[in-house]
Amino acid sequence: MNQAGIRAGLTVWAGLGFFLCMAANSSGQEGSRLKDKKYETAFETLRTRVSVDRIRKTVDHLSRDPLPRRVLNFSLPGHAASTLEEADEWILGELKSAGYAPRTDETKVRAFGRDFSRPLARQYAKPPQDAAWFSARNIIAEIKGSEHPGELLVLIAHKDSQSWIASPGANDNAVGTAGVLELARVLSGHPPLHTIRFLFCNEEHTPWTSVTAAEEIKAGGLEVLALINLDGIGAKAPSQQGLLTNVTRNTSAEGERLADLMAALNARHSLGLLQSKYRSDSPNDDDGSFIKAGFPWSVLNIGSMPYADPNYHQEGDTADKVDYENARATVQLTLAAILHLDLFGRP
Repeated sequence: MNQAGIRAGLTVWAGLGFFLCMAANSSGQEGSRLKDKKYETAFETLRTRVSVDRIRKTVDHLSRDPLPRRVLNFSLPGHAASTLEEADEWILGELKSAGYAPRTDETKVRAFGRDFSRPLARQYAKPPQDAAWFSARNIIAEIKGSEHPGELLVLIAHKDSQSWIASPGANDNAVGTAGVLELARVLSGHPPLHTIRFLFCNEEHTPWTSVTAAEEIKAGGLEVLALINLDGIGAKAPSQQGLLTNVTRNTSAEGERLADLMAALNARHSLGLLQSKYRSDSPNDDDGSFIKAGFPWSVLNIGSMPYADPNYHQEGDTADKVDYENARATVQLTLAAILHLDLFGRP
């Protein structure tokens, strides 16, 4: 072939390459638009199912009537089971009613002791040497992912109340428990690409059962695509009453990216939350258990940080002080994050 023929051939191939590149870009953009439309449709449909009334009824059941608190070291008069065991059975029943087949695991724990020399909210102490051991349960329910079943989107809340003081634990953390349970109800029947796991653990006894849950996932060779902990959602200082607040606390660079995603989704969907982020120096709470196990894409959604609820770890933490509209908005934001992460992956 002469030089002119070679040049002509190269021109044809270059043109074809340009055409294929443009077609691929166009196809990619169209795929992205379709994915975005799918996300928007799913969220706008599911957000309407988040029920303030159900959240309120759950908090009432777990912290007022019939259960005044949720601990392993206290039973109601005439009841053989502890109040936490009764709470567990009720949560299991709610999950089954929503179409799940929940399971449990066990961790040996003890109730905290009490140190009266410390400020009231922080009087928990190491258990006395003769403190009784109890079997605490994590409750796990999930929707298997159709494409990535081994990659988990975890929604977690601790379901117990303080084991050293007779606190109803409404904001800490019946409301977070209600939030995760509400998400399980809303997402029941939704077909995710990744596995969505709902995890109810215990944090007000020692050791924390979220450690057991994180280690089980690690031992199973599974990946946590992201974890969102709901604890004290909507709980804040009296000066912030009337405002809808949410802080996404993060400990890692990965967690900060999740916090930025929360802010973007709050703005996109006009959820009305005063959304902010807070960087913690070290992993803490149940999301911290997962970070320590090697899953850095873990954050906490909470009403204020530093935590400003004046009834924190006190007997005044009652159901009438929960901001249910705030809880609803935070649940909707968490729903948006889960749906977005499932379709688009990590930010």
